[in-house]
Amino acid sequence: MTETARFVAAVKGASLATPVPSCPGWTLLDLVRHTGSVQRWFSTLLQQRVQEPPRSREVDLALPSGEDGYLGWLEESSAVAAEAFAVTDPDTPMWVWGVDPYARFWMRRMLFETLVHRTDAETAVGLRPAIDPALAADGVDEFLVNLPFATPFAPKTANLRGQGETIRFRCTDRAGDWLIRLRPDGFGLDENAAAEQANATVQGTAADLLLLLYGRLDRGAAAFETTGDAELLTRWFTNSEF
Repeated sequence: MTETARFVAAVKGASLATPVPSCPGWTLLDLVRHTGSVQRWFSTLLQQRVQEPPRSREVDLALPSGEDGYLGWLEESSAVAAEAFAVTDPDTPMWVWGVDPYARFWMRRMLFETLVHRTDAETAVGLRPAIDPALAADGVDEFLVNLPFATPFAPKTANLRGQGETIRFRCTDRAGDWLIRLRPDGFGLDENAAAEQANATVQGTAADLLLLLYGRLDRGAAAFETTGDAELLTRWFTNSEF
């Protein structure tokens, strides 16, 4: 996988004890171990074509015996994922925690999990992350479409309720416009309100919006133009941690 290769290239030669500022309390070793473990777990789900929520997340991680083996192990984890992708029809029906009940959900989810952690690694070693705008826009969509279903592992999203208030996220460097509506019973994308005036709006490049949604950038940064209800935006970003 391209994102894993970029991850490995970024940290090669760096101390795995290096702190990762965007993942407080983690070192590069923690980041590598987490990313490879997720890849292997998702690959197991694909291999088994799971049809119901797994009772356990325990899989054979084949962890290396020493720290010096972790980058190679991460590359092997990516190869395991690539093999699972190659033998799985993306349209295979599967259990998922999000909105798209097919194998392609896990493929897309793994891509953005790896991509975001690649940027974490690059930031930790002093590199400026770059993300293809089209890929970033798809990542924004993937995040916003699935977030309403993330309550089991992101419990604060249950606080994102309201009386119809709306938040718009808009790309400034390519097509991309998402309107989130907070309702008494929950929240989600409103795809039928493209022309509606939102209560609050955040605009930025697709890459910056993606990193903002994942908590890697602050909405007060110069990269963003925010308008409208500041308290509504505070409520969103306080409770939308993934």
